[in-house]
Amino acid sequence: MKERATDTGPTLEKYAPFYDKLIARQATLRQRLEQIKKDAMRKANADWSEQAQERENDEVIDALGNETLNELRLIQRALQRLEDGDYGVCRTCHCQIALARLEVMPCATLCIHCADKH
Repeated sequence: MKERATDTGPTLEKYAPFYDKLIARQATLRQRLEQIKKDAMRKANADWSEQAQERENDEVIDALGNETLNELRLIQRALQRLEDGDYGVCRTCHCQIALARLEVMPCATLCIHCADKH
């Protein structure tokens, strides 16, 4: 039987390790995003064959940038849920999300049962 989320205690205190993990990951991703921006702004090579390779690399850099931005958004939402007191609560069934799941996926919004259904 799943545990219903009834704890109204201070969420930030209860989930402090996850908050720290989210903040650290956010800082890492922001650094990565800055490096991606620098890579995207570099001057093109004069050699045509090198330019073709750079264009392919640019596609990879764009994809990495998009993934980074997406993860930053997920982290920001998780931090907002921490502030709002909704962190660790499944958005579908409103039960507690297992701590082991949050350890692996600190941005999780679904318990394992609801995630399996989706």
